[in-house]
Amino acid sequence: MEYYGNTLCISMSELVDNGIMGYECYKSLSRRDKLDIVRPGKGLGNYSLVAVDSLPTVYRQRVEKVFPGGPEVRLQGWVTSNYEVDQRAIAYFSNPRQTNLDLTPEKIQEYVVNASVLNCCIKLYDRAAAYRKLMGEKYDWNMMTGVVKILKDVYHHTLPESTLRFRKKVNEYRQGGYAALISGKFGNQNKRKVDLKLEKLVLGLWCLPNKPYGAQVRDLYEAFLCGELDAYDVKTGELFSPNDFTDKNGEPITLSDTTIRNILNKPSNRAIWDKSQLSWSSFMHESMPHMHRHAGEYSLSQITMDDVDLTRKLKDTKLRVKAYYAYDSVSQCVLGASYSRTKDPQLVRECFREMFRLIAKHGWGIPAGIEVENHLMTEYKYSLLQEGTVFAHVRYCAPLNSQEKQAETLNGAKKKSVIHRNHTGIGRFYGKWQWRAEARKVSDASNDTWEDKEYFSFEELVADDRRDNYEWNHALHPDQKRFKGMTRWDVLMERINPNLRPYDEITLARYIGEKVETSVRRNSTVRVAYEDWWLSSYEVLKKLAPNNYKVTAYYLPDEDGKPQNVYIFQGDRYIDQVERVETYNRVMAEQTDDDKRKFYRQQKKVRQFMRFVGKGMEETPTIGIQKKLNLNDIDDETETEITPQGPAMQEAPKEPPGMGRAEDDISDILALMEDSPDEATLRAQAIADI
Repeated sequence: MEYYGNTLCISMSELVDNGIMGYECYKSLSRRDKLDIVRPGKGLGNYSLVAVDSLPTVYRQRVEKVFPGGPEVRLQGWVTSNYEVDQRAIAYFSNPRQTNLDLTPEKIQEYVVNASVLNCCIKLYDRAAAYRKLMGEKYDWNMMTGVVKILKDVYHHTLPESTLRFRKKVNEYRQGGYAALISGKFGNQNKRKVDLKLEKLVLGLWCLPNKPYGAQVRDLYEAFLCGELDAYDVKTGELFSPNDFTDKNGEPITLSDTTIRNILNKPSNRAIWDKSQLSWSSFMHESMPHMHRHAGEYSLSQITMDDVDLTRKLKDTKLRVKAYYAYDSVSQCVLGASYSRTKDPQLVRECFREMFRLIAKHGWGIPAGIEVENHLMTEYKYSLLQEGTVFAHVRYCAPLNSQEKQAETLNGAKKKSVIHRNHTGIGRFYGKWQWRAEARKVSDASNDTWEDKEYFSFEELVADDRRDNYEWNHALHPDQKRFKGMTRWDVLMERINPNLRPYDEITLARYIGEKVETSVRRNSTVRVAYEDWWLSSYEVLKKLAPNNYKVTAYYLPDEDGKPQNVYIFQGDRYIDQVERVETYNRVMAEQTDDDKRKFYRQQKKVRQFMRFVGKGMEETPTIGIQKKLNLNDIDDETETEITPQGPAMQEAPKEPPGMGRAEDDISDILALMEDSPDEATLRAQAIADI
């Protein structure tokens, strides 16, 4: 027998050869259309097929006797021929990390066979053509269960024999995979007593703000089961129901101390508890994974920055001085250090300024990268620390994670290797061994006051720390394998990254310099830091916006806070780098050679302005205008005189104040400023009488 389409059929030869009916009877029934011939026996190799259901009852009963089981037998054959041992199941059940169990070889074999049989059933279910051929139009679960029951003697599987239970097992397997086959007594996720929801409830009770112990967690859970307290999800507002935590008999699921302890001690649950209960600092230092890196090759490739409290306290406030350091990552040198009584953005700005003053002094380029934390860096996020503006690479590190930011590691190393050796009282009263600094507890209202043995002035602490930084910089580099016999400073000087950007003081002045709102006076100077500064050229006036002489001046102060180079902007537009105005003694009898030089310098500036204006006048056309008249209105006897009105016809400008006719007399002398230095020296004596 076989299926043709969705119909179970039997061939004519099977009917005749097995004595179910005679040939003449077959021909008679066929001629009278008493048989459903689904395929006629026409064509080479074809044979007729008769639908079994169309046979008269007497003949159908004979077919059942000759071919017992019918479709079930064919289904069994299909399953047997398509059965394959699931290799992935072998790998899964043999791996304790995946099962969380140490299964015996017998159990592994059992679960592999069960998975292989189920794979065959699911394969048949998913292949519509196959199951229709074997079962008809609809998937017959009863038939499949019967076949699986027969195959138990062949493969020795342990799948359920009940149709509903087998069907449920198939669906569980499709959803849960191999884990659905593990017996509940082994603690499987899908069948174990402690399911995921119960585990999350216990973990949530453990993460309460009062940090209950394991025994207290069990008491809280039992009180919840008994209805003595409510448990709810703070995030969603969902109220947990004790009815959801019962066994198949409706009894509350009780947990032993061992079960509670196993739940709480799972590494994954412990990590959740750490995040919930530990302080941010403790979590970052104890639980958070850290990055694994290796050192770079070139100095100034990356700067790492961090703040620190100096270890000793001030006399006046009994507080600690705040410091901010900028380290070179490869050489580990301190490039910049700033100090303050308060931790504020100005502390960071001064550290940047000191670092860039050192860079400018030695003619180095801009460091390629920098790592900082968000603390105190907010105002620079979209300016100085915007990637590509000054530094090509910028990284913001997580706070309180010393493993992530190198500066914290360097602060600790400097404290242990230099500071602790040079000074007493280094450490904390709660420290251990050599890191413990004795302090006397003061019984006051706050009950949180500790008194050190010695206190210092601000100037003393800063001076000591700068000496410590110098010693640190000139000590041997810790990586002597790569930098044999070289100090940190040697590495800094000799291993400069060759691909650095050129030093850009203009950009730095805008972002970390002093800012002064001023204006251009008398077409020539601006007032900055109580000093006057010349425009470098009067062509600069052309860059100013119409009817707007207001500008913003920026400069990087030196160690004394004074400007050396001043840059002016109008909005975001760069205008000019101005020059300091040098004053001279107006009393001629007291003038020195330096006074005379400054005098001639200023005279040259005045003359340059006159030339700038004169050139502009030359380029401005002389315009004459007259009223347009009708020819008929002109009296022949009247002559109209038209006089040009323009710059050329106006009165000559007055001499600059203080010059008088001397401008004509000393025109050649003023030209000295355009002569070579040698020519100017030769003529200097001739000018002494002026």
